[in-house]
Amino acid sequence: MGLTIIFLGFIFLMIVIAFMSIVIVPQKSAFLVEHLGKYKGTLEAGFHILTPFLDTVSYRHTLKEQAIDVAPQTCITKDNISVTVDGILYLQVMDAKKASYGINNYQFASIQIAQTTMRSIIGKMELDKTFEERENINVIIVQAVDKASDAWGIKVTRYEVKNIIPPQSIKDAMEKQMRAEREKRALIAESEGDKQAKINRADGQKQETIAYSEAEKQRKINEAEGTAFEIERVAEATAKGIREIALAINEKGGMDAVNLRIAEDYLEQFGKLARTNNTMIVPSDLADVASIIAAANTVFQKTRKLPAQE
Repeated sequence: MGLTIIFLGFIFLMIVIAFMSIVIVPQKSAFLVEHLGKYKGTLEAGFHILTPFLDTVSYRHTLKEQAIDVAPQTCITKDNISVTVDGILYLQVMDAKKASYGINNYQFASIQIAQTTMRSIIGKMELDKTFEERENINVIIVQAVDKASDAWGIKVTRYEVKNIIPPQSIKDAMEKQMRAEREKRALIAESEGDKQAKINRADGQKQETIAYSEAEKQRKINEAEGTAFEIERVAEATAKGIREIALAINEKGGMDAVNLRIAEDYLEQFGKLARTNNTMIVPSDLADVASIIAAANTVFQKTRKLPAQE
């Protein structure tokens, strides 16, 4: 019975030792093994067996990228204004051995370098520039921390400034400044709109005046062309009438018709002269047609020089 208990105890001890010797390393992790307190090797992801009681896992590191919050700190700008600044530091363990033996706590050390670098950068800038130069601040901090952490087997991938918080009095002053700037831009935009409206109205009036003058010009041209056309038609009609009269005179009985027309005209003109105080010579023998025609010609020439009276 006693031997059975001893045997079972031995078996249990062997099982415990076996479990102590087995090490399973997760993916993207690295375990550092020490043999009697001295670095022996780095275990990567997978199944491993250690020497019981002689080999121990001293350090465990994740190889994933880590996001470390950088606590808010007070910085003094170049124009002596206190601002509170915080951020996030992103880093990754590249060499587990250096991260274990190169420094006691690489995360704490990286945060301290980031904070001191931040204070140094902010101290060289005026307040307005700190809001505009965030990208440059991030780059400078990454370069500074990455250079210092190279001996620790750490790679700093990036740094992001989260907040830059000035005092409340400065925030109120900035708000007033921004409000004034917005009002200024609104007034400028309104004046530009009014200016453009006046320009548009003046241009419209100009175009209207030009169009009116062009229309008036065209009207006068049309009237002139109409008058010229009318004179031309009258002249053509007169010439045609003269030609027709000339042709009629040359025909048989044409001269008699002309003499008759002259006689009629004579009588008409004689009747008009009888109503005026003009002095005229009347032929003694009105029965003589030739004398009447000759006298009619004389009367006709005289009466054409006098204005018609009704």
